[in-house]
Amino acid sequence: MNGEGRNYIVAIGLSILVLVGWQFFVAGPQLEKTQQQAQVAAEQAQSEATADLPTPGTASDGTAIATSSASLVGTRDEVIAAGDRVEISTVALTGSINLKGGRLDDLRLKRYQETIEDDSPIITLFSPQGTPEPYYSEQGWVGAAGSTATLPNSDSVWTVEGNPTLSASAPVTLSFDNGEGLVFKRTFEVDENYLFTVKQSVQNSTGGDIALYPYSYVTRQETPQTSGFFILHEGPIGVLGDANLVELGYKDLVEDSRKDYEATGGWLGFTDKYWASAVFPEANTPINARFSYKKADARDTYQTSYVGREPLVVGAGATTEHKSFIYAGAKVESIIDSYERGMGIDRLELLIDWGWFHFITKPLFYVIRSLNEVLGNFGLAILAVTVMIKILFFWFANKSYASMAGMKKVQPEMKEIQERHKEDRMAQQQAMMELYKREKINPMSGCWPVLIQIPVFFSLYKVLFVTIEMRHAPFFGWIQDLAAPDPTNLFNLFGLIPVDPTSLPLIGGFLVIGAWPLIMGITMFVQMRLNPPPADATQAAIFAWMPVIFTFMLAGFPAGLVIYWAWNNFLSICQQYFIMKRHGADVDIIGNILATFKKKSPEGDAK
Repeated sequence: MNGEGRNYIVAIGLSILVLVGWQFFVAGPQLEKTQQQAQVAAEQAQSEATADLPTPGTASDGTAIATSSASLVGTRDEVIAAGDRVEISTVALTGSINLKGGRLDDLRLKRYQETIEDDSPIITLFSPQGTPEPYYSEQGWVGAAGSTATLPNSDSVWTVEGNPTLSASAPVTLSFDNGEGLVFKRTFEVDENYLFTVKQSVQNSTGGDIALYPYSYVTRQETPQTSGFFILHEGPIGVLGDANLVELGYKDLVEDSRKDYEATGGWLGFTDKYWASAVFPEANTPINARFSYKKADARDTYQTSYVGREPLVVGAGATTEHKSFIYAGAKVESIIDSYERGMGIDRLELLIDWGWFHFITKPLFYVIRSLNEVLGNFGLAILAVTVMIKILFFWFANKSYASMAGMKKVQPEMKEIQERHKEDRMAQQQAMMELYKREKINPMSGCWPVLIQIPVFFSLYKVLFVTIEMRHAPFFGWIQDLAAPDPTNLFNLFGLIPVDPTSLPLIGGFLVIGAWPLIMGITMFVQMRLNPPPADATQAAIFAWMPVIFTFMLAGFPAGLVIYWAWNNFLSICQQYFIMKRHGADVDIIGNILATFKKKSPEGDAK
């Protein structure tokens, strides 16, 4: 690649940095402010339209729905052992339902461990009130305006009817008699994965009709620790009618206290990097949805909830039933997709943050997953998909490298033109353009491989970062988790020196370069040495330091992404070498590498 080609690549790189910086520091905040203003206006209009309807957090008369104390009582095991419960046992889940409140507040995921160690505990999702990090779901009824009936709340104690253990083949039914002629029943069903079906029924033995609104919510106390990456949303989330996708940060909800939405169907809940919970009614059910925050016993309390917009009227001597659903578990794409298609849930797939390039990210994930089923290793699947991408874009790369070879062949003429018109920049550019036209070469074509890789790079990064299928997926050797950074470190000679360089103050965060990031940096360095270093000293310095900068930048990235980058560089080196040789260009890799480290003489610099 000649100096002009390098200028284009540097210009493109700087332009991307400027665009990203402008988007992050200028356009992003401005857009967010505009959206917030529009949302406030919409919420005010909606509040006026729905002022006479019950909401998920209040009864019809505006009073708060009763909740249990949120104060800390003890450890998780102590709190669970202190109350009466119904056991949950499936191939995917273990936990229990609390008979106080009849709520789902104890849930762990059997298929997933906290770390890759064999004795690592399984993932805990839900925990009851009184524990260090309460997280639970509850369903119930809100009375219509003027109703004086006693309804079950978070302190009501339910009894078990029949089967005492909830499994995929055996539902559990809880019962509560208010002593005033109303008997409430709550039946829990669960499939082999992460979907709970909750059937609530009311038997009316009073002398008159009663109107009730069903509600469902997920509550989370204490602000959870998040990954902190801007490319991944973690926090309250939902898809709610005209509001479409709603993504709120915990900090945003603290500032706003409450956000209300009106929808038909839809869902809402909380999403973590790999786990999620959501509540939703049957499709086409009109609901009022709410995201809310409050301080309860000095603890941050976040809630996502909905209440039916249309009351269920239970006639005297009649029984009425309402069905709702809870998703609580791992964000497995195939499972979420089956629920979305099978139950008609509006865009449940958005529980997984596929990002801006979702139209590339999802197909790329499908290909990698399919290759893994054939090859038996996600690392090998990544290497295979890299080869497929190379084949897919071979024509572009071939034209690019052929043009680079042509540029290299005319370098003597280009230097002669630069010398002849060194005082006339306009004439120099015109002569260059005539040379390009005569030799049928395009200096911009050398940028194609870089431009093509950018969306693929970000999409693969998304796949590795957000999909649970990549979590704890091993490669070979020391890479036992493709979604985590390379665990080795150059600065302690890959474990030979018994010190942790990252613990050093101030500079420790920079002393993290594993074996694969180092391999990636070497391949990048060699790839850039396929051409002689540029004559311009500034450009030469930029290109000399770029592999070093990228090595440090990618050191903290998922190992799978770094392996992809190193493998892609290696394939690019082979491809570029053979194409340039075929077009008669002299490729002196060793000489170019030596020239990089060769110190120029003062005379040469002066010239």
